[in-house]
Amino acid sequence: MDKPVPPPSADPRPRRRDRHGRGMRGPVAPPQVPLSASRSEVFMDLVQDSVERIERRVPQLADIEFLVLDVPRLDRPADAADGWGESVPLGGTIAAREGRPARVVVYRRPVEIRTKNREERAILVHEVVVEQVAELLGLSPETIDPRYGED
Repeated sequence: MDKPVPPPSADPRPRRRDRHGRGMRGPVAPPQVPLSASRSEVFMDLVQDSVERIERRVPQLADIEFLVLDVPRLDRPADAADGWGESVPLGGTIAAREGRPARVVVYRRPVEIRTKNREERAILVHEVVVEQVAELLGLSPETIDPRYGED
């Protein structure tokens, strides 16, 4: 006697289970728990904290856009006059032009490589932000943050 064939599932996505029959795994931690923040999100928070720390002293920060990129573009030759052949920059600036605001860029991976923990990373991020803002505005870093270099 032939067994009847079950009708095809109405669900377009069939349920999938892992090889042990336990089903798909969920997230390790819920979104409100800090564990769920990616490294790039945590790094962006460090940059934002640094900006907030200096924005009371420097009202021009409202006209500056802050970006975090993973790595700088190193399309310059290794023997370039600016010394990029010896080291990778931690940050950079882009001047304002044609309706675009000035930008300060912080490079995440070079900063992470040079630091051992979150505290060191926060200090280095702040120094990079202060230096880049000072360069963009034509001021000294001590004018931007009087405690510059003390950390």
